[in-house]
Amino acid sequence: MGGLPPELNFELVEPVKLLYKDEVRVVGKELGLPDNMVYRQPFPGPGLGVRCPGAITRDRLEAVRESDAILREEFAKNGLEGKVWQYFTVVPDFKSTGIRDGKRTFDWSVIIRAVNTKDAITATVENVPYELMQHITDRIVHEVKGVNRVLYDFTPKPTATIEYE
Repeated sequence: MGGLPPELNFELVEPVKLLYKDEVRVVGKELGLPDNMVYRQPFPGPGLGVRCPGAITRDRLEAVRESDAILREEFAKNGLEGKVWQYFTVVPDFKSTGIRDGKRTFDWSVIIRAVNTKDAITATVENVPYELMQHITDRIVHEVKGVNRVLYDFTPKPTATIEYE
């Protein structure tokens, strides 16, 4: 739903710019686009910036990339890819105390969001199996530098939006 910066003095002519994510998928199918393009995870226009609320730093961006890759890999391995409408990680701009290798750490949290929707206007939270969440958490806290905690967002839409913007 974004556009060009006003100082460019261009008008964005895009027939799908006013459509919601689900409507864009219908158009993609009608155009004959491949399923891996039509059904790929929706990604917000501002990019990783909305997955790193607060001050955006290289190390937080790297943490969101790495944690998101782990989440996607595990969802694919466990048959959730294509069954869950949108899933992603967020690295907020706050840290918490933890313990790693017997030493105190002060690192970021990773928030996991996984939702299902038919229209992107409302969304329900996916019931991810507990054992899978434990495995994903273990991988993230042990493989992603600067992370010591994983949280799961249980908030439906409404009241929350799907993204963290």
